Amino acid sequence: MELIALLSTGKGTWGQVSGLMQKGEWEKVIVVGPSFAKEFMVHGEPFDFIEFDPNKSLVQLKKEFSSKLKGKFDGLEVALSIASGNGKEHMALQSALLSLPVGVRFTALTKDGVVFL
Repeated sequence: MELIALLSTGKGTWGQVSGLMQKGEWEKVIVVGPSFAKEFMVHGEPFDFIEFDPNKSLVQLKKEFSSKLKGKFDGLEVALSIASGNGKEHMALQSALLSLPVGVRFTALTKDGVVFL
């Protein structure tokens, strides 16, 4: 399964994304984040980074996600991590994914490992 992870604001959330990348078995990883998230690195874990403008309105942000994510996925569903970010970013990203269309399975890293919610 492919992982798409929102990497934005939120204390400790970059560690959540890093852990998911390292502990999960992913066919592909796409990290979406604002410009300051470009510095995110996980040693030995390749990923594609897609930058977005967090200052856009909800509708404009959804359109940006839709255009930048179109054609990026091979499967019919993706694992989605939204531990990072805010409500507007969560809504825009989920809406964009569902309109591609691609199914979404929420995922998180817990003390028991990677779980699907």
